[in-house]
Amino acid sequence: MSENNEKMRGGISVDTEHLFPIIKKWLYSDKEIFLREIVSTASDAVTKLRRLISLAQAPDTGDDYRITVRADEEEGTLTVSDNGIGMNEDEIRRYICQIALSGALDFIEKYEGGETGANGIIGHFGLGFYSAFMVSDRVDVISRSWDGSPAIGWSCNQDGEYEIMPEVTREGRGTDVIMHLSEDEREYLSEHKLREVLDKYCAFVPVDIYLEIAKDEEKEGEKEEAKPVNDTHPLWLKNAGDCTDEEYKSFYSKVFTDYREPLFHIHINADYPLNFKGILYFPKLNANIDGLDGQIKLYYNQVFVSDSIKELLPDYLLMLRGVIDCPELPLNVSRSYMQNSAYAKKLAAHITKKVADKINSMFNTAREDFEKLWPDIKLFVEFACLRDQKFYDRVKNSLLLPITDGSYMTVEEYLEAAKDKHENQIYYTDDKTSKAHYIKLFEDESIKVVLFDSFIDNQFINALESDGKVKFARVDAELADVLRGEGDSYENKELADAFAKLGGEKMTVKFENLRDTKTPAVLSISEQSRRFGDMMKVYSSQNGGEMPAFAEEQTLILNASCPLIRKLGEKEPDEKTVRHIYTLALLAQRPLSATELTSFLEDSYDLIEGAL
Repeated sequence: MSENNEKMRGGISVDTEHLFPIIKKWLYSDKEIFLREIVSTASDAVTKLRRLISLAQAPDTGDDYRITVRADEEEGTLTVSDNGIGMNEDEIRRYICQIALSGALDFIEKYEGGETGANGIIGHFGLGFYSAFMVSDRVDVISRSWDGSPAIGWSCNQDGEYEIMPEVTREGRGTDVIMHLSEDEREYLSEHKLREVLDKYCAFVPVDIYLEIAKDEEKEGEKEEAKPVNDTHPLWLKNAGDCTDEEYKSFYSKVFTDYREPLFHIHINADYPLNFKGILYFPKLNANIDGLDGQIKLYYNQVFVSDSIKELLPDYLLMLRGVIDCPELPLNVSRSYMQNSAYAKKLAAHITKKVADKINSMFNTAREDFEKLWPDIKLFVEFACLRDQKFYDRVKNSLLLPITDGSYMTVEEYLEAAKDKHENQIYYTDDKTSKAHYIKLFEDESIKVVLFDSFIDNQFINALESDGKVKFARVDAELADVLRGEGDSYENKELADAFAKLGGEKMTVKFENLRDTKTPAVLSISEQSRRFGDMMKVYSSQNGGEMPAFAEEQTLILNASCPLIRKLGEKEPDEKTVRHIYTLALLAQRPLSATELTSFLEDSYDLIEGAL
């Protein structure tokens, strides 16, 4: 406050001699973005002229619009030229001589009524042009307006000192931005570097871009007809119904340089409540969640923004690749902006919904093809279901259960097929080989067995059981009713005790009549006890500690329908035979330890010798 306690107001002033060094070093984190900004400015100039012509504000001369990027190594200049709207002297003074005053915003206010959603104009902030000083000692501008005004020139050095040159010539309307590159930035005069930057940032700019290298003019007669380096009508702008599978595959290969064909694609054309377009691809991947190399390329009105913003997708969909063109996000969007943006969260939620819709569509309209894809996407879909309840709720009726015979069923289909034998119960195995005997017991009774053999399946089972409509039991869990046979009850305490000695305190021995009469004994593991043990193993591995082996509750079922068990109980149980039968039950349930295997082989040899 002043001495008389009156408030004082004023505006912050900035000296260009202090501002330009900041622009030169830190306007953008990636210096090569300067070319995107200058080309985008040229594209805007063409877009503005096209808009004026559509509003009958400017005459249509029928010109082919183009942007030319011309490198002259001898002169040390890089020039970006367009034949768009151009500027007169007043506009040069207003938009070029004042940093951060955007001609695009003025144009939108004047001709679009402030509506920025669909006009296609890229630059709204007025800083992009000054990115040229990141690589230049001096920048010249020569422009001629569409309104018939004489051409005007502007030249500015790296200290921010400029002059306006009214007596310049330019053939036809448009603007030339001539960058006199600094000595240490001459790499941007090489054809290879320019093509690399244009391909990265400007591959889909909506105006044809031509690249010219001055030294090539000596061979003018040998040069082929110039072709644009960009595609002005990328696939995502088309209607999905107008695109072929080959076009989608070709686009994927071009953008992501992946020789493998994607598994499927999702074409998005949203206009309400979000306005964006794009194509997402599910790539061919190894079934391993670690080290996924997904990538979403974010565009703003066909101008590349970034391919490193992960917030466009939830973590469980980061394997996706694709392009998203979103004119409602700022061109210079940052990760910090995306992390705190409500709009970005809505965008990610909409994309997630589209992925779920695609899964349901493939299931409902192309079931056979969908089943062929399922082995490749199963793990990722299950992970998504575990991470997002809404996603699970959307796709739960399209989730496939792989059956050990190679077929697929949904939960509802499985339960419907088995309703005459058992209700609300699904039997599964984690290993077709080690549990082959158990699987056969079920298959002999025409009961399908689901194959859950990935590390995520135990958690996925819990998700499927969450609504209380279905329960899962592994084939070696408690004896299923469908495996029980008929016959008189049978008990033999001496025989039961002989087997009990082999299994320890956690094993119970009981007699049951099985429908299969050949199998003498079956070992079952309590489903809940085993799941708890599995959970504790995962917990201990995640926390880097070691956990003592969890003692699972086991039941050895001696088959009272098997003649061998009845015969064994007629006299004092033979120790080797009892141990052999128990070990066979163990072998059908899990791999034997070294000690168990050695003992089993020795008993087998003795039994064979005794039978001779």
